[in-house]
Amino acid sequence: MEIFKQILEKNGFVFSFFLVGLIMYISFWLSRILTKNRIPGVAIAIMLGLALAFFGEKNGIADIPVFAGMAFVGGTMFRDFSIVATASGADLSEIRRAGPAGILSLFIGLIVAFLTGGCIAYAMGYTDAKSITTIGAGACTFIVGPVTGTAIGADPEVITISIAIGVIKSIVTTIITPFAAKRIGLNNPHSAMVFGGLIGTSSGVAAGLAATDVKLVPYGSFTATFYTGLGCLLCPSVFYLATAFLMQ
Repeated sequence: MEIFKQILEKNGFVFSFFLVGLIMYISFWLSRILTKNRIPGVAIAIMLGLALAFFGEKNGIADIPVFAGMAFVGGTMFRDFSIVATASGADLSEIRRAGPAGILSLFIGLIVAFLTGGCIAYAMGYTDAKSITTIGAGACTFIVGPVTGTAIGADPEVITISIAIGVIKSIVTTIITPFAAKRIGLNNPHSAMVFGGLIGTSSGVAAGLAATDVKLVPYGSFTATFYTGLGCLLCPSVFYLATAFLMQ
């Protein structure tokens, strides 16, 4: 066992990829078996990751020598790479297919989500602009939250809260979408694009639309991708400055 431990410690980066892959496999298996894909596997994976973070101190599970490679895999570089990879397949000119309603839905969705998250942060006792902005950004998506928090220098605990709020939003979106689809007219590509722009969380929108009508998934995911990019642009800049001004 000691030899095995030394091998893992010397190859921490490679082992971290194996561990992430194992977590993803287990998460999607749980999603399929326990929830019939109603809760997306990526949301379960994030919750497992947050649970593992409690096993360490400053750097989470990476504080344990065997899992030291997780500090690199879970760092900002891979996070930013995932954001770029998510948006790389989108063509800005194609968003015109959604018309003015699709573009307007992006801004309305971001503003409403940010204000909701900001109110939640204030109710939790946070009064500084950095914390309110980060949690508000987390209410947009669980990617926008940590990106914003890192950019403006928020506390790690606040960033974790922003991720948790984003995960909850993703799960709620997944569960509610099939039940609300008929009432809100979510039955065509145009409405799916508007829906993706209003809600924004890519995993929740994709899973919810898949449970509603799999043909609508590409359209909702399309605007949801732009939602994430726009959130990463506005939350650390315009929304943060506005929050700082209001909290003076």
